[in-house]
Amino acid sequence: MKILFTTLSLALLAGNLYSQDKQQDSTKIEVLDEVLVKAIRVNADSPITHSNIKKEALERRNLGQDLPILLNFLPSVVTTSDAGAGVGYTGIRVRGISAQSTNITVNGIPYNDAESLGTYWVDLPDFASSVESLQLQRGIGTSTNGSGAFGASINILTDAIAEKANAEISNTFGSYNTRKHNVKFSTGTLNDHFEIAGRMSQINSDGYIDRASSDLKSYFLQASYIDDNTLIKAITFGGHEVTYQAWNGIDAETLATDRTFNPSGMYTDENGMLQFYENEEDNYKQDHYQLHWNERYNPNWTTNIGLNYTYGRGYFEQYKEDENFADYDLSDISIGGETINTTDLIRRRWLDNDFYVFNANANYKNEVINLTFGTSYNTYTGNHFGEIIWARFASDSEIGDQYYNGLGKKKDFSVFTKATYRLNSTISLFGDLQMRYVNYKTSGLTSDRVNMLIDENYNFFNPKAGITYKLNPENNLYFSYARANREPSRSDFESNPNIKPEQLNDFELGWRHNAKALVINTNLYYMLYNEQLVLSGAIDNTGAPIRTNSGDSYRLGLEVEATLQISKKLAVQPNVTFSSNKNKSTLAQIDGELVDLGKTNISFSPDLVAANALIYQPISNLQLSFLSKYVGEQYMGNTDSEASKLESYFVNDLNVTYEIKPNTIFKTILLSALVNNIFGEKYVSNGYYYTYDDTWSDPNQINTIEGAGYYPQATTNFLLGVTLKF
Repeated sequence: MKILFTTLSLALLAGNLYSQDKQQDSTKIEVLDEVLVKAIRVNADSPITHSNIKKEALERRNLGQDLPILLNFLPSVVTTSDAGAGVGYTGIRVRGISAQSTNITVNGIPYNDAESLGTYWVDLPDFASSVESLQLQRGIGTSTNGSGAFGASINILTDAIAEKANAEISNTFGSYNTRKHNVKFSTGTLNDHFEIAGRMSQINSDGYIDRASSDLKSYFLQASYIDDNTLIKAITFGGHEVTYQAWNGIDAETLATDRTFNPSGMYTDENGMLQFYENEEDNYKQDHYQLHWNERYNPNWTTNIGLNYTYGRGYFEQYKEDENFADYDLSDISIGGETINTTDLIRRRWLDNDFYVFNANANYKNEVINLTFGTSYNTYTGNHFGEIIWARFASDSEIGDQYYNGLGKKKDFSVFTKATYRLNSTISLFGDLQMRYVNYKTSGLTSDRVNMLIDENYNFFNPKAGITYKLNPENNLYFSYARANREPSRSDFESNPNIKPEQLNDFELGWRHNAKALVINTNLYYMLYNEQLVLSGAIDNTGAPIRTNSGDSYRLGLEVEATLQISKKLAVQPNVTFSSNKNKSTLAQIDGELVDLGKTNISFSPDLVAANALIYQPISNLQLSFLSKYVGEQYMGNTDSEASKLESYFVNDLNVTYEIKPNTIFKTILLSALVNNIFGEKYVSNGYYYTYDDTWSDPNQINTIEGAGYYPQATTNFLLGVTLKF
């Protein structure tokens, strides 16, 4: 806190020395909506590697696929979809780092699940339709609320206030019986101060993978008050997803012969016939309630207070064969003199959670300094429990019995201050200090009926510093250093109660060139880790990836992105990332012996990721975009085993939009078409790798058996959409 107040005093002194009086009208330059994310976003010339995406860019491809899929063509991004076609459970990796290491905020409010640290976009279907803008920061980035960013942060700003009343209806139809329907409206500003806006959406898809269906519903509603210096927003949004499970993947043989096969729900009935349980599904609801109050006191000072409550509840349901009574706290039974200790059953594993957040920050700026300081506090309670809803032999169970019950509680408190100081016309300095305190406590049993008693406290200090040097109006150089510390997740503790927190030192060196016809951003990064929590390659029985500490490791890479305006009608937007991602020393148990493998590749970290958008606009209201993505080969484990390798892939999409302005009933009619994987590439973007010791074949020798699972992605598929705007 002493550092915070010292920085504040320096800022006020700088303001007194350098600021000049400005007219009140200049305060209107800054849109108050943007204050919601000012504390966690960075400016164009900040020494933080980032990309900005606006509503218009999302709208052209927003035909029902999840938000990660819409971000697929950004630098260093790799996305995947369990169902294969971008609807349902999807994931995103940035610089090869798992989604658990990507910090997500919505209007400055943390969105990552506090326990798993993951982000489940399926809980917010069609959320892209309510996004005003987003910023993807690669690396540690700037201080942000919630768990620290270890690969990237995505900061989302929801819809801004509309001045005029409007409405729209959007419909999408496509492959695998995919359908999206939504309606949006805004009253516009009433009496120059009030606005009410909202959206309702429904998305359905059968999925590319067998039975990987999705039934998704969502809503968004906001009420706003605004005047020259005040913005108050009450926002509620949420979703209800029902998805047939597709997280088990398939083996290599099935991939070659029947790549859409889904083993989830498979069982053998009493007659020995193969069946698939129809309700092998994930069923979850999530509701968010946010209140934001932004105040501008004068041309220099603004404040923001944010409150949030999130209520999540739901389960996944499974048919299980020949389960042991003991695993469900049931007693053996005797029927006709025969002792029975196993049964077929249907179980539900529940998660019921509450998440509260309080954010407060203030911003002071003048021509020389831009200072933001604030605090965030959140508390989470998650109740994990399981129940049997049917059993062939019910033993001594009763309706409503819970065969396990565990509680997780987490408290997260942080304070930060960050400032950009303009030293002169060419040099700007950036500093960012964050103190973060985390307490995580668990009690009760896990789903495997193992006692889980965790009570850990973490105190993290996360400093960041950078410098930007402006060569001329079109070119600048930047360098930054940042440190981040991060706690393990609940599943990390389940797999290893002695798991350690991870630490990252991130060095970024970049050059930005911004001219009328050519924009180039290049960035060299070196991410040095201590006890990085890398994906082991294995997954648990819910399809969640298992992580492990890797000792010392690093990621060294070069990112280049550009926009070249070849002519008024033609533009090219390429990006490429070259990287080396290594564990410095890897020990593995192979054939019963501990083997030192030396330096190995970090799992799920391709050395080459590239993308390109070729955009042709022959007339003002017609745009054709040819989108390409290449992802190099990668390993699903950390031992460089050939059995864990995912092959490289190169896919291409075609996106066409045509806008009609009839000036009658509708303001505009937007026609959209998206052909994904236009050349029918048969590729796999995700999978898992596992090993186990075989002691049965030869009792005198231990043999390590390897295996892998794969999540195949869809071949050629299409989406067609029409949006009517009133």
